[in-house]
Amino acid sequence: MRWLEHRIPPPLVGLLFAAGMYAIDGMAAPLRIAFPGCVALALAIGVAALAVDVAGMLAFLRARTTVNPLRPEKASTLVTGGIFRWTRNPMYLGMATLLVAWAVYLANPLSIVVIPFFVAYLNRFQIGPEERALEQRFGAEFRAYRDRVRRWL
Repeated sequence: MRWLEHRIPPPLVGLLFAAGMYAIDGMAAPLRIAFPGCVALALAIGVAALAVDVAGMLAFLRARTTVNPLRPEKASTLVTGGIFRWTRNPMYLGMATLLVAWAVYLANPLSIVVIPFFVAYLNRFQIGPEERALEQRFGAEFRAYRDRVRRWL
């Protein structure tokens, strides 16, 4: 399964999982539990998710290092400040949170079961290989960072 490592851009993975959630919602429409404020709550969660994403991207851009998740070996700087003090993967955290917002918008509890599979996929095929590349590139500095900051939150 190593051939899947760094093959699919994470935003595309997120869109595929969102499409799966939509399909599940369509097949299980009777399970929908719409509630007043559902759309507003989904929007608020989505805005928070985008803020986390943007904070991560801006930190990379300020450090002048690659934002390309398919080429972690091209990283020129280990970014550990800003939002990276609380999570090693703010962009992936933002994507997972966007899926939570999508699940709230769909108002179908069955659609949320997809999110742990998204997290598992990213852990195995994106984050794990990224961390190996960063450890090779930055050695003890990355290991110390990894030991003090959680992968997700």
